[in-house]
Amino acid sequence: MKKLLYSLALSICFAGCREDVTVFLPEEEQVSTPEQTGVAGFYLLNEGNMGSNKATLDYCNLETGDYHRNMYSEANPGVPKELGDVGNDLRIYGSKLYAVINCSNKIEVMDAATARRLGQIDIPNGRYIRFHEGYAYVTSYAGPVELNPEYRQRGFVARIDTATLRETGRCLTGYQPDELEIVGNRLYVANSGGYMFPNYENTLSVIDIPSFTEIGRIEVAVNLHRLRADRYGNLWVTSRGDYYTKASQLYRVDTARGVTADSLPVGVSNFWLAGDSLYVVGTQWNPVAMKNEPVYAIVDVAANAIVSRRFIADGSESSIRSPYGIAVHPQTGDIYLVDARNHISPGTLYCFDREGRQKWNVRTGDIPAHLAFLFRTAAAE
Repeated sequence: MKKLLYSLALSICFAGCREDVTVFLPEEEQVSTPEQTGVAGFYLLNEGNMGSNKATLDYCNLETGDYHRNMYSEANPGVPKELGDVGNDLRIYGSKLYAVINCSNKIEVMDAATARRLGQIDIPNGRYIRFHEGYAYVTSYAGPVELNPEYRQRGFVARIDTATLRETGRCLTGYQPDELEIVGNRLYVANSGGYMFPNYENTLSVIDIPSFTEIGRIEVAVNLHRLRADRYGNLWVTSRGDYYTKASQLYRVDTARGVTADSLPVGVSNFWLAGDSLYVVGTQWNPVAMKNEPVYAIVDVAANAIVSRRFIADGSESSIRSPYGIAVHPQTGDIYLVDARNHISPGTLYCFDREGRQKWNVRTGDIPAHLAFLFRTAAAE
């Protein structure tokens, strides 16, 4: 396929957005040696700059070694504005691929094998999505993008029937809910209060799934963001901190007791749980050097301890500017790390082997962030 990347000088009247906008056309290149495992490949959702309608979808075919940029526009040439404004989460459930497009107030639903559009679910200011027994659960900030310490629009979790793609209910949470996780018949939601600086939220909402009602809160730390459940009944919860006096940290919540049990001093932008190893990427403030430093850590969730501060073993981290997302191949152990670089232009996807040695890298869309593995045989919904 012809490899093209056109740049157009456009003026955009939107605070924080750049003036020159890169337009991504479908293209592909071979990046790796073909491999035959139970994983056919993975999708990568590039967030794009807010206000620019530049969220894009890439696909890495691990069986051929080919990397396809802007897969969505190629599969759906007739869809106006393509994916939309700010890709915030990406998940596969059954035979469908779900992309939460935050500022476009929707979820794009696609065929997981082809990325062809199947439908759209309207969700205001949607954030993250999880699945349980035929339903999708999506967090929503509910209100508009607005930094306001007096913000009073509570967020909610929407419940969606994955067979009909219709919303069947809503459950109120705290302010600006972000990631969510399911443990047993309970749904845990990280309330951030991110629009309400300096009045951040500091709790997890606990939702009973059968009744779909909030049954309690667990205090953790300010400005919560990400959640992962391990096999021991614990939730690993990240706090962004307040960006001034309170640093980003990782917390362990004991769901059986409903309490915050431990914390670890590691800054987290994103993480991925592979077995008992929680791979962490992010940045953390160094008070001695007086600057932010990248984080490439591994936490042993069974031991509740940081066992490595450097999972990249060959010095490749010197080329990475802003580690932003991570995934670990469920069979080979290969580590996929995305670099958002300056957050306004194309990023880079790196592939490392399980020992932390770089195998290859490739250019992505703007602000690469969210990865979803496609298995050879999709599970039935």
